[in-house]
Amino acid sequence: MSIVRTLRQAVRRTHRRTVDLSHPARSPLGSSVVNCVVYREGARRHGDCTAEEALRRARRSGGGFVWIGLHEPDQEELSGLAELFGLHPLAVEDAVHAHQRPKVEQYDDTLFAVFKTVRYVEHAELTATSEVVDTGEIMVFTGPDFVITIRHGRHGSLGPLRETLETVPEQLAKGPAAVLHAIADHVVDDYLAVVDAVRNDLDAMESAVFSEHAGRGDAGRIYQLKRELLELKRAVAPLDRPLRRLATQPMPHIAPDIRAYFRDVTDHLERITEQIASFDALLDSILQAHLAQVTVAQNEDMRKITAWAAIVAVPTMVCGMYGMNFDHMPELRWTYGYPVVLGVIAVSCFLLHRGFRRNGWL
Repeated sequence: MSIVRTLRQAVRRTHRRTVDLSHPARSPLGSSVVNCVVYREGARRHGDCTAEEALRRARRSGGGFVWIGLHEPDQEELSGLAELFGLHPLAVEDAVHAHQRPKVEQYDDTLFAVFKTVRYVEHAELTATSEVVDTGEIMVFTGPDFVITIRHGRHGSLGPLRETLETVPEQLAKGPAAVLHAIADHVVDDYLAVVDAVRNDLDAMESAVFSEHAGRGDAGRIYQLKRELLELKRAVAPLDRPLRRLATQPMPHIAPDIRAYFRDVTDHLERITEQIASFDALLDSILQAHLAQVTVAQNEDMRKITAWAAIVAVPTMVCGMYGMNFDHMPELRWTYGYPVVLGVIAVSCFLLHRGFRRNGWL
């Protein structure tokens, strides 16, 4: 099992998407602005520029839009963009402070979407303190000619997604709605990868609990995996309602053909939610089985203790009786009294031990 787990971890590390920091439009490290790019007719317009200049180019060309990516900006950094793009103050406050539930809100002709990102934390062995799931957030502002993405957390980079979209200009030409769908699909795909990794932990936990060498300390590991699964559920389950809203209700700048893509993402999310629910139910069953095993083991220990106590009670009783200091007691002056008493004690203990062994107590 350990060899298979090591191979799975190696494969996940090999296929993990990385961020190309040599991208020509990357901002210097330390800046909250990760990227600021103008797209027209699905093609990237090269050239570094400020947000004001990018928006001016997008509107001048007609049919284009600007995509600005930020990582954990503060209020001061975001206030300028909020004024430039007309972002609602409440949405801006949520984007700065993060820790929001997945949602989609409409402010005039601007949509504000919140997605919870998840990452599987690699570990050699699951313990009672292991971190399994790490969460972050992606906020997305979409308007008629702009997309602003704000990422919180140590993972969930959108660099690879942006570069993948740039290879499909016909999809990118559909505008900000296509970018919003791509982000939602990207987030849900990450959910699926994490669910597959958690399934491996669950299988390993199940095998350990039902193995011959199962330990009584497995309860702590089961509870830890259950807590991490609950954190994953909190990130995944609330996203169902916002995605259904994007897939079924008329929203600004979301064309009917894009809503069909959102329905596909919703179907994937529903399947993932069902898998998480089944994992939770299986963990409950594993925990109950483990507690039953512990109870059975404790009962077996108590039976063994009781059996040995009953065997020891025979010589204790006999020796206690003959330890009384009375002058007139039977067999005290008998020549064969001592060996006979020892023989009776030995035979009695043997018979008790044999009876307990036959009944499975020893």
